[in-house]
Parts: sequence; structure tokens; C-alpha cells
Amino acid sequence: MSDTINQKDINNAAWAACDTFRGVVDPAQYKDYILVTLFLKYISDIWRVHYKKYQERYGNDEERIRRKLERERFVLPNIEIKNHSTGVLEDKFLADFYSLYERRSSNNIGELFNLVLDAIEEANKAKLDSVFRNIDFNSEANLGKTKERNRRIKNLLEDFNKPQLDMSTENVSEDIIGNTYLYLIERFATDAGKKAGEFYTPFPVSRLVAKLARPKPGDRICDPACGSSTLLIEAGREVGSPDFALFGMEVNGSTWALARMNMFLHGFDSARIEWCNTLTSPALVENDKLMKFNVVVANPPFSLNKWGAEEAQNDRFNRFWRGIPPKSKGDYAFISHMIEAALEKEGRVAVVVPHGVLFRAGAEGRIRQKLIEENLLDTIVGLPANLFQTTGIPVAIMVFDRSREKGGVNENRQDVLFIDASQEFEPGKNQNSLSDEHIKKIMDTYLSRKDVDKYAHVATFEEIKENDFNLNIPRYVDTYKEEEEIDIDAVQKEIDLLEEELAAVRVKMTEHLKEIRR
Repeated sequence: MSDTINQKDINNAAWAACDTFRGVVDPAQYKDYILVTLFLKYISDIWRVHYKKYQERYGNDEERIRRKLERERFVLPNIEIKNHSTGVLEDKFLADFYSLYERRSSNNIGELFNLVLDAIEEANKAKLDSVFRNIDFNSEANLGKTKERNRRIKNLLEDFNKPQLDMSTENVSEDIIGNTYLYLIERFATDAGKKAGEFYTPFPVSRLVAKLARPKPGDRICDPACGSSTLLIEAGREVGSPDFALFGMEVNGSTWALARMNMFLHGFDSARIEWCNTLTSPALVENDKLMKFNVVVANPPFSLNKWGAEEAQNDRFNRFWRGIPPKSKGDYAFISHMIEAALEKEGRVAVVVPHGVLFRAGAEGRIRQKLIEENLLDTIVGLPANLFQTTGIPVAIMVFDRSREKGGVNENRQDVLFIDASQEFEPGKNQNSLSDEHIKKIMDTYLSRKDVDKYAHVATFEEIKENDFNLNIPRYVDTYKEEEEIDIDAVQKEIDLLEEELAAVRVKMTEHLKEIRR
């Protein structure tokens, strides 16, 4: 294969493979089949590279080669299929993509696919346990009856066997594979529309949240609503070194599986991603207490209904001591969890929220007031509308800093920075976006922490108190622009001139019509 393979080639080839399902299976369903196949193809290609390397060193000594391979990041086991009645060995093959490709015309290809995934999961329990639990390549409900199902799986295997999808490390870097996975997740999110919020945060938003959280070497970073882990991965990248640890929690089983595979493809094998309900039964616990993190980031579900308010009163971690959010709006439930999970006097929190979180009254207003009085709120960034597939409404990012607590290095910082970036974006046909320049301007303003006309304001505690702890951004950043004065005389002169020109045109038209009638 050519050494000139690039990100665009592999992205396009992977997306083209979706044609097998497009229009027949819902994108929210077929994304799992595509992403799992991409994952299988990747580990199969890596295994082949390693096998070739050891074969060149040890020749045909298969036992020695196997021992070496078993020390790699992952293991691909052999599968033996025996006759149920006689016990006679009917088939034996490596649990990889290529074995399935060779058997792509088999009547039981769906069963064989499941068998390969089960064997890989069993052989790699520490890293891949339960990752393929929610995927069934032999599902009549998802992939159709036997004949149609077999045809689709065969086409899928043939699509992924194209040279453009040769993912051996000799041809493409690990970054390109990981980026292809992220690319597919983003495309699926676009196709899936409102369902996309379950698993994806747009890259520019992830990047901005990660930058605002300012992770540093040595940090433990957590996303308690991690989806497919795009935001968590971006927070790790922001560190600038491999010295960090990633943790996440996700309530949806298939999305949790995507997150685990996403981490593996990006080389974050040691990331701990738990399948659990963060608000009612968080699994990131040590010594019967919430695990603590240097950085906590999230884009949780907006205004989640039935989030578990009835259980919050007796929460064993006492996360909701400031107040219990309304049962129909879980925004402050996630915020409360994130702040309690951040290290005391040190932890940093960045969370994406709907604007209602900034000004709604009642229980939310009381919680908001306590957070401000505790001096935890550091910055609010208002973003443009239509950045997400899930909603067209504008959103905000709230940054909390526990180093502002008494005894923390920033305890003397008593103000809150408001940034109104809602008018600066790259317009798109279906969705707006933030450019690098937009993100840079936000970060420059965030770090300088100074007033910027019609863009940013540093508000004192007294100002916020005078506004009854209402954080609605227009109360603090005046973006009103006076309309330019209209010169009535100049406008009248322009009208007179236009009328003269119009009269001349009418005379010419009359003359032309006379000529035509002759």
C-alpha cells in the first residue's frame, strides 16, 4: 500500500462502508455495527503486523511467536468449532477480521461474527470486558432475515477489506485511526439528529471545554456523563504529555461500549470508563467515598427529566446538600456531583449547560446562590446558537474553581468573568461552528480576565447579589449597538436621483414600444 495514505482517504472509505445499511437501518443502530467492524479491522491489522515481525525473527516456531504475541496490548485467540453431536473439529481459525472475510459467504456469518467478538472479549477481559455485549450481528430485528442479513454482513466485510482501510501501523499512525473513529461518530451524530446527544459533543465545543478546564500533567480527569468519550479524550490531549489518567461514567450500555473502544483506539488502554448511572449509583468510588479528580468536565443531558430526585434526599455521598434540583431538570444534579467530585481547594470543573441554568428560580436559584456565595463560580461563557445536533438553542459553559475556596491558592479572587461569545461563529447549513480564532479569542479573554467592550465583563460579588444571583449574561455584558443616525437630506437626494433615472428609463421604454409597433 502507498505511504501517502491520509486522514481524508481513510475517513471517506470508512464512511462509504455505511452504504450497506444506509436507508434500511436507522443510523442510531447501524453506527454500532460500523464502529465495531472498524475496531475489529484495526486490531486485526495490528496483530498481523506483530505476527509478521515475530515470524521474521523466529521463523516457523509458532509456539514461540504465540508466546510473544500474548504479551502485546491485546490478544486474538484461536477459535475451534466442533460438531455438537460427534465432537469432531469442523473448523479452526484466528478470531480476527480476515477469518470472517474468508468466510463471508457462509450461511451463518452472523453467528461467526458474534463468535469472534465473544472470543476477543473473553481473551482481553481487563480491557474489553462486555464491550461487545450490546452488539448482535445475527439480529433479525436489526439486520433483517437470514438471506438479507448475510448479504449485508458480506458487503460490510468486503467494504472494510479495501486497501484504503489497511490500518496496519506501517501505513497509518494510531492518531489517524482514532481520528477516523471520531470522524465516524461525528457523522453518525449528524445523521442521527436529536438522538446524537446521547453520544457526541461537537469537536470545537469539546476543545473549548477542555481548554477552559486547563488540565495539567499529573492530573486525574473525569467526565461523569462521558458519552463516547470525545470530550474526555480532548481533555487528555490538552495536557500536552502522557502524564494523566482518564475516568468516565456513562449510563447507556451501547454508548459506554463506544467509549471503551474509542479509548483503546486512541491508546488510552488504562482509562477507566464505568457503565452506571452517575446521579443515582456512581461507580467511581474509593473507600466508600466519591473518587476525587483534579479536573471534571462534562456535557451532560440538558434538563434531564426523572433524573432521580426522589433518591437524592438519602444520597450516601451527600452530593445534594445545597439543595435538591427539580425532578424534571437534572442540570444542577450533574453540577452538584461534579463539584463534589473535584478535589477540595484545587479541583477545576467545566460544564456545558442550557441558559436556563443561569437564571431559573426556585430550587435551582437557591443552589446557584450557594455556589456563588461559596466563591466557587469562576467564569461563564455564552456560546452561539445551533452548535449541537440535539438542540438549536444557545448554550453556556460554566467554570467552577475549588482553588477559590478558603485555603486555596485563588481564595482572594471574588469576581466572576462573563464572556458573551454568542455572536461569533462560522455559520453552517444545518449547524454552526466555532473556528480556531473564536476559541482563541475566548481563551485570551478568559486568561486576561479583563473587561472587553460588548464581549466580556468581570462582575463583582456585589453586582451579582444586586441581580438576585441571576447570571443571565446580558445583565452583565451589554452587547447593544446603537443604530447609525440616518441623514434624511442625503436619503431624500438619493430618492430624487432614483426617480429622475426611473423617468428617463420610462421615456426610453415608450420609444422602444413605438418602434416595435411600426
